[in-house]
Amino acid sequence: MFSRESRKKVSFLRVFWGVACILFIALLIPAVRLFFFDHFGRWLYILIFASSTSALLTPLMISTAVRTGIVDTPGGRKIHSRVTPLLGGVAIIISFIAALLANMILDARDIILIAGGTVMAVVGLLDDWKNVPARYKLLIQVGVVLVLIRSGIILDLFPIHTQWGYLLNAFLSIVWIVGLTNAMNFIDGMDGLATGVSAIISLFLGIVAFQTSQPFMGWIAIAMLGSCLGFLPFNFSLGKQGQASIFLGDAGSTFFGFILSALAIKASWADHNPIVSFATPILIFWVLIYDMAYITFERLINGKVKSFKEWIDYVGTDHIHHRLFAILGDRRKAVLFIFFLCATLGISAITLRDATPSDGILTVIQAFFVTVLVSILEYTGRHRMGEK
Repeated sequence: MFSRESRKKVSFLRVFWGVACILFIALLIPAVRLFFFDHFGRWLYILIFASSTSALLTPLMISTAVRTGIVDTPGGRKIHSRVTPLLGGVAIIISFIAALLANMILDARDIILIAGGTVMAVVGLLDDWKNVPARYKLLIQVGVVLVLIRSGIILDLFPIHTQWGYLLNAFLSIVWIVGLTNAMNFIDGMDGLATGVSAIISLFLGIVAFQTSQPFMGWIAIAMLGSCLGFLPFNFSLGKQGQASIFLGDAGSTFFGFILSALAIKASWADHNPIVSFATPILIFWVLIYDMAYITFERLINGKVKSFKEWIDYVGTDHIHHRLFAILGDRRKAVLFIFFLCATLGISAITLRDATPSDGILTVIQAFFVTVLVSILEYTGRHRMGEK
């Protein structure tokens, strides 16, 4: 017998899926497509197309994952209580690419970016199915980023026309993209968390694209936002005892992290204001950066890892969502807390458009202090719980 909560969720998802079907069919009609382009803009068409396609495909991915055995089984450090399908990322990827193709405008670097994300997703899918060793995944990630760099998607913090400047920019590009790709994978530990964080990051990247008149960046960000919104109801726990109907899997989380971090490098953030150009993406991605830095520092200090190999192979329950769950005692509260933290820092980022360099520095310092406060609360709460 299903609980009342489960029946409500099933009813909601059926209605949601039905609306998505109607929207998807309507958007395929050429007259409707032209109407959107002429009266509302391409961005709204991409948003609705991506979200409806994602919602339409997700139940199919649930069925496919169950039949093929690509599922996440409870046990160990995992906090879910039942076997859950893992092909959510496939629905995201297909809907994202389909929305951009429906727009029919892509530049060469966009195609390379999407191709790189697809490679990441395929490796993640293999990992969901057969468990690919972490070192092999890392090597492939670095190789894909090198292809991006060769195509011109590279940081320009240092003089790009000098050899040392190019090498430093290339190194930092690898650190940025590979680091955030894995940070997004690490944060995918609770229902809806990685999907929601990706949606929030996409939203703020889209806003910055609007502020700075970068349509290609905006279309990619909006396509990602729509794909997340169509998938999120299936991936989020609507009730206290509920559980997601499907997980992203490594295919989805690494795709999110790669596309969004590489898009940040491809973008132009603030002309003639390098401090603001540096501060804006840092703030938008701050939650991921903070979590990666925190767990690395704590694991080294406490002797949990003693080498780079141990670091990439280590699997623990010390991420921000685990720590907040230990204090709050509720997964949804922990997830919503991270959503609001991510949104708060994103709002700070979009206010920097016309800011002075000192404003950019102070805002990054403010973000650091905010997360220090969160860390103090986490540390105190965990120790008090341990004493009890």
